[in-house]
Order: sequence, then structure tokens, then C-alpha cells
Amino acid sequence: MYPLRRKISPFSAYTAAMKHRKNNNLSVFVVIFSLILFGLFMYNEDVKSIAEFPFSASKIEIASTTTLVVESKRVEDKGIDMPVHVDNAVEEEADDDEEEVELPPEECDLYDGKWVFDDSTHPLYKEDQCEFLTAQVTCMRNGRKDSMYQNWRWQPKGCNLPKFRAKLLLEKLRNKRLMFVGDSLNRNQWESMVCLAQSIIPPGRKSLIKTGSLSIFRIEDYNATVEFYWAPFLVESNSDDPTMHSILNRIIMPGSINKHGKNWKNVDYLVFNTYIWWMNTFAMKVLRGSFDKGDTEYDEVERPMAYARVLKTWAKWADKNIDPNRTMVFFSSMSPLHIKSLDWNNPDGIKCAKEISPILNMSMHINVGTDRRLFRAATDVIQSMKLPVHFLNITLLSEYRKDAHTSVYTIRQGKMLTDEQKADPNTYADCIHWCLPGLPDTWNEFLYTRIISRS
Repeated sequence: MYPLRRKISPFSAYTAAMKHRKNNNLSVFVVIFSLILFGLFMYNEDVKSIAEFPFSASKIEIASTTTLVVESKRVEDKGIDMPVHVDNAVEEEADDDEEEVELPPEECDLYDGKWVFDDSTHPLYKEDQCEFLTAQVTCMRNGRKDSMYQNWRWQPKGCNLPKFRAKLLLEKLRNKRLMFVGDSLNRNQWESMVCLAQSIIPPGRKSLIKTGSLSIFRIEDYNATVEFYWAPFLVESNSDDPTMHSILNRIIMPGSINKHGKNWKNVDYLVFNTYIWWMNTFAMKVLRGSFDKGDTEYDEVERPMAYARVLKTWAKWADKNIDPNRTMVFFSSMSPLHIKSLDWNNPDGIKCAKEISPILNMSMHINVGTDRRLFRAATDVIQSMKLPVHFLNITLLSEYRKDAHTSVYTIRQGKMLTDEQKADPNTYADCIHWCLPGLPDTWNEFLYTRIISRS
């Protein structure tokens, strides 16, 4: 169990020193002289900046070797951050380990809140410090000039998300497997989690191997893995090749899941999703028979009905094959698209291109085309299951993030967009996937909260 430690008062060392002097019967003169020195020290600007903050309501960080202390730009927490002159994320994490980690109360709805600009704590990592990010999501490297999309923090109404601690997460993952299963949006979240987890791991002690549908990020010192398994419909389909994404005539087998499911056994944390591959047609093609037998005839079924059939197959498999005493299961709701700028009252916009801030009016009714029928189908199936499943309700809060997509700062069919293509966002802007660092890091903050809360 990772120790959850409280900060020690900065006066405790002085108090201990005074007791030590008293026990050794030092002269009154020495005691008085020490008090005078301490009084002068208290007026030093460094300590004065600490003393101005109420200890009961704030997190205080004190470096053992650095005397300069600066006030954080973050007003809400009134924390104190040490100035960093070199790339020393590992040292920062070591200092952070001394802070108490506060978990939100169980009754708090983490998904009911607002977006707050916070460039003191977000992003949780830097794009150029995570070598495992693919070109699809490295928007700054791909030419994006604004970076504010990285600085928005989700603030629940009735509580706070716990501050991210890579070491705490890794302790929870020690000797365990965390696997994301689903489509490219779950891969988006997996890349985010890899960057969050690897931030304190030294070079040579981490690796990434991709074999077929499975990608495995291994953390040697913790004997832990963070994995992604490609299954865009969860059940068997003609879209199961992880490298072939240009299939327009998508066909599924709603009752066939074991071919994929055998790869999900003996995993400690499973995160499922399926959505975006359902959205290119109003009806789904359901195979009559089996791919293995060469069958090609299919029926067309309304999208919500087919989606419910698939999730019932998944639920039946999970109830039968997953041991809740070992495995914690999550299901992510729909990651939204931002295709029409009129959806957020921007008649001059072009899809999500050139959007640089979220929709901040949280009372605004917003409809960006998310198929809520699939949302309801997912919640209905999950509520009917014997297995406890944590529903990651990311949809509504993500609908406000029109600014966070990869847009034209990405790749298409494996190649970087040319300048001519970037100048035509109406054709080439990707308003499905998300830049990293960015929104999927928030999704992982929800996941992290659940994982570290597990006893």
C-alpha cells in the first residue's frame, strides 16, 4: 500500500531543535540567541511567502535544497511551486510524494463541474518529454501555435480530483496489467496514460512493443504493463485489422466475442469503449453466419439496436469470465465530434479548426451530434450486469472541448498533412481525435481516481 503522508509543518524542525537544546542543558544565552536568529529568519521573504497561506486549506511544497520559493499562479489552491531551471520531472515527483493525497468522497459526482484555466498544474506532462506519443496526436510538433488547450483542468462542483502522482499510480499497478480495449479514441486515452505513467521511469527501464492488435507498454521496475487492444466494435468484425482503417462497408458479428475476449483475461484493470466506428452509417451491417466460413450476406439493423446487441454480448462475456475480486472494469461513454461550428454558435468557423478555447457557458444547451441513444443503451446494459462496472461519463464534459481536437495538426493515412491540406480544414481537419497533452489526460484523471481509491 502506497503511504499517504501529510505534510510536516515547517516549524517542526525548529521545535525539535529547541527540545534537543533543552535536553542538553544549553545556556539561556544560547536559547535566546537562537530565538533571535529564528525571528530574523521568519522575516526573510522566502518564508514570508509561505506563512501567508493558511496551512489547513492548502498544499505546501518545500524543497530541501532550494531556498527560493515563488507563489504559484494557481489561485484556487494557493499552492507553492518550486522554480525549475532544468528538466527534472523525477525530482519534482519525489517532492510531490511528500504531499497528502486527498480522495474525493464517494457521493461526489466527478463529472458534474466546469473547465478552469490552470497553467500551474496542467498539462500534467510535456509533449516533448513523452517519446511514446504518435504523430497523430503531437499537435505542437505538427505546427499548432496555440497551446492553451493543454491548460484546462476539470473542476467537479462538490469536490476535487486528487492531484496526479505517477509514483502512486505505479505502486497501484505494481505486478498488474492495465488494458484499454476498443477503438482509436481508447488508443488516444491509452497514449495519454502511457505518458502519465512513464514520466518518472528512467530510460532503459520502459519499452513499447506492438504485436498485431495488442500494444504493450512495459515498466520494468514495477513489473507493470499499460496495454491497448484494438477491437473497434468489441465483437468480431471485418474492421479488426489494426492497420486497415479505410473500410467503408463495415460488417459486425454481434454474437461473436471470444476471439477478442481470450486476450482480455487475467487483466487487473480493463477499460472498454466502442463508438466512433458506429457513426458512418445510420444502420449497421450484421453478418449472417461467420467470417471463418466465408459468409458474406448481411442484414441491416438500426444502429441503436445493433449497439445494444453488441453490448449485451460483451456484458454476458464479462459476467462469465471476469473475477471482480481481481479485475476492476470500466466502460467509457462516447467521445464527441465537433464537425459543425454552428453547433456552438460560430457561423464563421470551419469545423473545429482554429478553435482555441472551450465552450465556457456550462448552462448552454449543446448538441454536437452525439448519438444519445447509444449512451442510454450503454447505461441500461451496465446496470443490468452482475459484474460491477465503473462508467466513465466523459461525453458531456468533452462536448465543451471544441478546442482540443487534432484538427489539421495531425496525419492522414500515415502521412503528415501538407501545407496545402492544412489550408483546407473543411476537407482535412480531424475533429474526432484529441491532441496530447490534452483532454484524454482528464479522462485518465477519472480513471486514476478510481484506481488509487481501490483498497
